[in-house]
Amino acid sequence: MTFNLATALRESRLSHPGKPLCHIGDLTVTYDRVDEASGRVAATLRGLGLRRGAKVAVQLPNVPQFLFTYYGILKAGLVMVPLNPLLKAPEIAYHLQDSEAELLIAYEDFAAEAVKGAELAGGVGTYVVHPPGSDRRIAGTRPYDELYAADDTGEMAPTSADDTAVLLYTSGTTGRPKGAELTHFQLHMNCTVSGELFGFRPDDISLAVLPLFHVFGLSSVLNMAVRHGGTLALVPRFETGAVLDALERHRCTVFAGVPTMYAALLQADTGTRDLGALRVGVSGGAAMPGEVIRAFEEKFPGVVILEGYGLSETASTATFNISAEQRKVLSIGKPIWGVEVRVVDASGNELPPGPEHVGEILVRGHNVMKGYYRRPEETAETLRDGWLHTGDLGHRDEDGYFFIVDRKKDLVIRGGYNVYPREVEEVLHTHPAVAEAAVIGRPDDRLGEEVVAVVSLKRGTTATAEDLTAHCKERLAAYKYPREIRIVAELPKGPTGKILKKALRAG
Repeated sequence: MTFNLATALRESRLSHPGKPLCHIGDLTVTYDRVDEASGRVAATLRGLGLRRGAKVAVQLPNVPQFLFTYYGILKAGLVMVPLNPLLKAPEIAYHLQDSEAELLIAYEDFAAEAVKGAELAGGVGTYVVHPPGSDRRIAGTRPYDELYAADDTGEMAPTSADDTAVLLYTSGTTGRPKGAELTHFQLHMNCTVSGELFGFRPDDISLAVLPLFHVFGLSSVLNMAVRHGGTLALVPRFETGAVLDALERHRCTVFAGVPTMYAALLQADTGTRDLGALRVGVSGGAAMPGEVIRAFEEKFPGVVILEGYGLSETASTATFNISAEQRKVLSIGKPIWGVEVRVVDASGNELPPGPEHVGEILVRGHNVMKGYYRRPEETAETLRDGWLHTGDLGHRDEDGYFFIVDRKKDLVIRGGYNVYPREVEEVLHTHPAVAEAAVIGRPDDRLGEEVVAVVSLKRGTTATAEDLTAHCKERLAAYKYPREIRIVAELPKGPTGKILKKALRAG
């Protein structure tokens, strides 16, 4: 079946001619402009001799050129390889070589590392996006504006629904990053079904501060808005002031973020800002503490936070809470349409409902990746009998709602007892001074592992490690409460704002 994901852009343009697709600062870019600019990019890329299925690496922040490039690559029948702009040269070289990318598109602010990485990868051709007003030229690169050289023919490559559209690299928390192959059909289905679940409307304006190079931002923010004819307010990086400015200025109705973003907005002084247009907050990427949900909805009346769950390997969403009436706080919701989820024990047997029956979460459906690019062994290990083995631990209830307990690798086994970090983190979040908390295991000669908590405090509050230990001892069994609590100014975070437990364990 012939199908191209960029059809969503073309159809929304035809339905809403002249409508803004995105705002960034004072600049507004219409659907017409994105369709025409991406068509020029597509024609130019084809003129460079790139064959159908060739890989183009894109290392851009949330700027309009990301949209022009993304849809241009899709229209040309090529494969996009999104990369974090903050990667260093050796990391860039690894991704370019592993993906077999034939071209790299980078941003001026990060071009030095991009050029070094491209050289290390064997001389990959590099185009650089220069911000407005910049006359800087970087040796060994070509200006991005050259990709507009060809006229927009309106043509779209006749790709197959099962062709890879995006090669999305995992975070590498369990080794070197692996490229998950996501097809045109999978990405289309995920943004279509997910948007319909919570009623995304053409008049919705989504704040796009999640990085578009990440599956959450790409599929659940960009793809969803374009598929349903909405508008984006682009924010290149998360800063509470910039986010609040954009929410107010553009009358945003939808905010998608990770829990640490919600926690940061809770601490921000909103003063007399008018944020009344906001109607829904979508959360994913990590478990949302119940106390954060309660406090956020109290601070921003009229907003409901809906939590979902997914991975790079599931094209973003696998489960979702669809409404305030049907959600369960602390749950990741139910499987989205066309997707199956189950919880199994170590032998692969499905477990019955109940919090006492914790096992690995498996996913099967239209959203599950084709596999890891050029990694047949890892693919076979992760995809078994059609089921994606997520490595996440959880359980389900009698109503079919699923609950994440933790990552398999994050489980702390203390003296033979399983300690689930999320349970301890939930308790820490109920302390009035705690802003963020992460619980990890530390090797212990006597018990195997010891429970360690790392926390940051809310501005203007004080608490000692002893205070927090006492708080936990009153609320947790003796084997669960942390014997060591570190209070830090800020917890380390990845590009989406997710807390990096790997860095905490290393430090």
